[in-house]
Amino acid sequence: MTEETTTPSNNFIRNRVRKDIEEKSMSIMTRFPPEPNGYLHIGHAKSICLNFGIAQEFNGQCNLRFDDTNPDKENEEYVESIKRDVEWLGHSWSNLFFTSDYYEQLFQYAVKLIEMDKAYVCHLNAEQVREYRGTLTEAGKDSPHRDRSVEENLDLFKRMRQGEFKEGECVLRAKIDMASPNINMRDPALYRIKHAHHHRTANEWCIYPMYDYAHCVSDAIESITHSLCTLEFEDHRPLYDWILDTLSTPSHPQQIEFARLSLDYTVTSKRKLHQLVDENHVDGWDDPRMPTITGLRRRGYPAAAIRDFCERIGITKKDSQIDVGVLENCVRENLDYNAPRAMCVLKPLKVVIENYPEGQEEQLEASNHPKREELGKRSIPFSREIYIEQDDFMEEPPKKFFRLGPGREVRLRYAYYVTCTDVVKDADGNVIELRCTYDPETRGGKSPDGRKIKGTIHWVSAASALPVQVNSYDRLFNTPNPGAEENMLDSLNPDSLEVLDNCFAEPSMAEAEAEKSFQFERTGYYTRDKSDNKNGKVVFNRTVTLRDTWAKVSK
Repeated sequence: MTEETTTPSNNFIRNRVRKDIEEKSMSIMTRFPPEPNGYLHIGHAKSICLNFGIAQEFNGQCNLRFDDTNPDKENEEYVESIKRDVEWLGHSWSNLFFTSDYYEQLFQYAVKLIEMDKAYVCHLNAEQVREYRGTLTEAGKDSPHRDRSVEENLDLFKRMRQGEFKEGECVLRAKIDMASPNINMRDPALYRIKHAHHHRTANEWCIYPMYDYAHCVSDAIESITHSLCTLEFEDHRPLYDWILDTLSTPSHPQQIEFARLSLDYTVTSKRKLHQLVDENHVDGWDDPRMPTITGLRRRGYPAAAIRDFCERIGITKKDSQIDVGVLENCVRENLDYNAPRAMCVLKPLKVVIENYPEGQEEQLEASNHPKREELGKRSIPFSREIYIEQDDFMEEPPKKFFRLGPGREVRLRYAYYVTCTDVVKDADGNVIELRCTYDPETRGGKSPDGRKIKGTIHWVSAASALPVQVNSYDRLFNTPNPGAEENMLDSLNPDSLEVLDNCFAEPSMAEAEAEKSFQFERTGYYTRDKSDNKNGKVVFNRTVTLRDTWAKVSK
């Protein structure tokens, strides 16, 4: 797999856009409109790839617009994180906007609705509004404030803006139809009062537009042609159209809904992600176990693999749960092609090669990638004392164990054949060291006499090994749909992180750049973390295993 191999596949949105271009000769304008109240997650990646991808494919434009209408929960940290994530995923926005850019325009449009007798100020409290709204089977009833005059509503709305009312004391509502079978059309709120500091407008405003109102008008202001959103907004589309039709805005975007991305063993609710962070169940938004873009990046997921995943799962009109293994396999395929190889011993066992000259160190040549010569070669030091994996030795090996055991011979990757001659144990009977001999005629792992060796193991030279910490990450939850659990914390996987702080890697790993990925041979794919541990050791995070180890567990 190369860096970019996937091509866009047809789906109902692409077909719709293509048809609109042919019939209306329009220039495409899309937008990605996140609320800056948290970090983006894998679900947002699907929307990012769709909106920016459609614009790119049809030579259009895509805006990044922050829906900053909820000042209590929004801040600049989230704004900057979203910008970084979008760019890291490989996309560039045509224009950068904030809904707060349009606050005055939104206010004036609301005034226009009042002047048209299509909106009114309502003093019902939240409980009363729910009572008056009715149910799915029963029509709602009119608010006692619905028939206020235009003049009174204009005065009340301006007083709302001037800060004369407390939060919850009143709202501005659209005047539509309290008997509508669509509850969203039963006089929905357009503005509410919030005496809160806004990250951009400070204390200039104390009334803020509701999402359903701000979203469609902002789309129209930006001349968006196709407003792509997830299926939960399908029932809101009549309101989207009603607002724009009533205001006769210069442009009227088309809202098109698609199924959101739901991964098993994952939660993407911002509220629940906040809970994980705020209650310290994870180490922040960029914890490699988190489904956030920044967490996946720190774990070592390539941006190209995420884009490939979003393309593979496709765009549909039906919600479904996606196997997280599909994402992990996209990552494996990408890293199998792109990641250089290296050797790292995670749980070391010392081996002394007794017939190797003391004090000698030689440099062995190793390929950085078995299938890509252009990635070059590297030198690996070899000496009398080496480390191997504890699991690569058994004192009483079973029949099909082809690694090291007493009297057994194995091939050291890139090096020599060695034979175990003695086992050293501590007072408790634990194996702490092996004594071996090597065959100097087998340098490079080839035997001049043609003898067959079934076992090949990795190793590092003890004299020049780099002490590293390896964080072995696994899935954060043990159940397929933790978000549906009464308490998602009951599903937390206690083994989602194993910290191995006594590992040894090739010395070249000291120069590995942050976020650089490697395949640790026979072990998995690992990425250099952005920081060292408290003792100054280089830290590597496990991205994925070489194979899907959960496939067997889940059966």
